Amino acid sequence: MSLNADQTVEALRAAGEPTRLRVLSLLAGEELSVMELSRILDQSQPRVSRHLKLMADAGLIERFPDGARVFYRLSSDVPARRLIDTVLDLLDVSAGAADDQRLEAVRREREAAAGAYFERIAPQWDRIRSLYVSESAVEAAIIRAAGDGPFERIVDLGTGSGRMLTLLGRKAKMSVGLDLSQNMLNIARANVMKAGLDKVELRHGDIFATRLPEQSADLVMVHQVLHYLVDPAAAVAEAARLVMPGGRLLIVDFAPHQLEYLRDDHQHRRLGFSDDEIRRWLTGAGLTSSASIALPPDTDGLTVSIWTAARPAVAAGKVA
Repeated sequence: MSLNADQTVEALRAAGEPTRLRVLSLLAGEELSVMELSRILDQSQPRVSRHLKLMADAGLIERFPDGARVFYRLSSDVPARRLIDTVLDLLDVSAGAADDQRLEAVRREREAAAGAYFERIAPQWDRIRSLYVSESAVEAAIIRAAGDGPFERIVDLGTGSGRMLTLLGRKAKMSVGLDLSQNMLNIARANVMKAGLDKVELRHGDIFATRLPEQSADLVMVHQVLHYLVDPAAAVAEAARLVMPGGRLLIVDFAPHQLEYLRDDHQHRRLGFSDDEIRRWLTGAGLTSSASIALPPDTDGLTVSIWTAARPAVAAGKVA
């Protein structure tokens, strides 16, 4: 995949302005809203919006709404990202000391808001966690199922607080976490920074349409997400699409149970998944599944299941 001559010229023109280079540098680190960029750049929102529109029209960045706000991120198109990375690398562009200070202030405000949000929802999480085996036991099983690595790229779909990224991120050259909730992404950003991980990209994204390149990750995670979804089979298919030859998909969720109150009190759409159901989805998506791992609760409650599947490696001398 590559840009043609006209696309390349248009992209370079769109990037060829000091403020726009600063925007690209900032977005290379994280997604930002128009309001946040306006504060960091110390420019009016209309002026910043004009810069953003030019770069979006040229395919350098992507615009996505989230409630009443509009956020921006670097393009997920591979040739466009390669051009952006090359430009920023050659120019050694950085936001500058003043912009760095304003960005840090924005991050602190986000962390405070995210902390308040987490305080509100933490009791719900704690009640559910009390129904199954300890988190440490689940995470130890996840580490074993994921394998030793090292990984070129980990993708965590529905990343939530970013726990899977902090658990496995040190084994990867690059990690990507997607979530639809900006509140959760802010929590994840804070946790990733505290863990000292700098090769992590956190993106607002839809698990049904990630817009990530096909077969681009050697470990894809879907951790405690499927039971919230209207169409979990479609989410598994999208997750499988991202797995490269020789790579692995790891799904963590609940085995079938009868706790109906989780539907009304905690928005669970599905009361767990059977091995046969998950295996059927994995096989249909072109992956080869392994035996599942079951972690029953210490007392009555929920069994956590871990399902793994791999995309067969391409044999030497053959074209994928």
